[in-house]
Amino acid sequence: MKRFLLDSLLCTLFVFIFLFGLLKISDLKIFNAFDPLGKALGDMELTDIAFSQFRDTDELKLDTNVVIVNTGYLNRRQLTEQIATIIACKPRVIGTDIRFVCLHPSQDSINCPQNYDTLTNLLLGSVTSAFPNFVHAEKIEQTDSLIRALGDTDIYDSVSHSHPLVVQNSHEGFVNLETEAGHQEDLKTCRRFTPRIVVRGEEHLAFSVQMAMLYDSVKTKRFLERGNKSEVINYRGNIIDWVGAGDLSGRYQVLDVGQSLDTTQFLPSMLKDKIVIMGFLGENLFDTSWDDKFFTPLNKVYAGRARPDMYGVVVHANIVSMILNEDYVDELPESLQYAIAFVLVFLNVMLFGWITRKIPVWFDSLSLTIQVLQVSLLVFLMIEAFNLFSFKLNLTGALAAIALVGTSFELYMTVIKSLFKYVGEKLPWLTKRKQAVLISESSE
Repeated sequence: MKRFLLDSLLCTLFVFIFLFGLLKISDLKIFNAFDPLGKALGDMELTDIAFSQFRDTDELKLDTNVVIVNTGYLNRRQLTEQIATIIACKPRVIGTDIRFVCLHPSQDSINCPQNYDTLTNLLLGSVTSAFPNFVHAEKIEQTDSLIRALGDTDIYDSVSHSHPLVVQNSHEGFVNLETEAGHQEDLKTCRRFTPRIVVRGEEHLAFSVQMAMLYDSVKTKRFLERGNKSEVINYRGNIIDWVGAGDLSGRYQVLDVGQSLDTTQFLPSMLKDKIVIMGFLGENLFDTSWDDKFFTPLNKVYAGRARPDMYGVVVHANIVSMILNEDYVDELPESLQYAIAFVLVFLNVMLFGWITRKIPVWFDSLSLTIQVLQVSLLVFLMIEAFNLFSFKLNLTGALAAIALVGTSFELYMTVIKSLFKYVGEKLPWLTKRKQAVLISESSE
């Protein structure tokens, strides 16, 4: 029995070594040209299916606490007029997902004339700073020296603010969202966000968290007390989607550029005591621009995506809704993910070992059937846990290990054990054979 358990343990370790090796080989991208399916599924998670296919749309009604306003391509003078119109309707909180900066490296008056328009900047700043719950956008960054010193790290040492005349004494929140894109222009998938980041000893709140804090500090503090470095966004829905890229559209009230500048086109009560989030939604609501647009789990095409479905400002609105509705997503701790994967593989190895001893002729068919059933069951549990309990049961590692356990078991039994036996015969001092020789010599 001890020998059987030891063999099972060693085989289990081999499964994970084999899996780790495959992951490292895939990192080299040697077979990318021959793997269109892998590319299509590479940015997909099983919980995306729960979001896009199994959510109860009747429960996710219009969020009347949040109104989104399209800023389009308005300049700073026009934005000042738009903000003044919104303030006159007496909202509770206003946030602008716009950074009033010039990104040209020269920062001179020719390439960055907006930075030198003092009157416009002062006027915009005086309007926003006069409203006590106004939130400007900032961006958390890493300096080149930090990147050279630490490489890829979660530590940040720089904050990019809007023009100081514009911000003045208003609140700020960082608009960074978690994606795997290397550049702003790349296609981006957003499932998570970081609630707060400490930069040089000072805590900065995310743009959406700062707005929620000003609207309801009690609920927001409860959210922050969860202490998670990163949170899964529990998407509620989208604005009206004219091209049909995503599901759950029409879950937020929205004003287009022209509407927000003309008070005859909407009722002031629509904005009164609400959170108003201003940001880019295209030139108008019928625009199909991909600027500042993300793939989200609400995308109808959850594998091999072609069209992003949600603007960044709507992503921020979903985070605000999640905080104020206290509708969070809990996750399985990473340590438990590894523990569950190890236990499941160990049990599979023991079962396959028993089959090999008792009914070896049935091994191939039984092992494959067992693997398929287990993978199907785990996928079902992952989707239903998210759909019913908003719990992200991340068993991806266990799924991969179980998918490989049959092949790995056969490799271990036929190749690895034979290799051990060969090494033992060539190097008897590594085995107990030396002890057996000594015992026989003493008996003589």
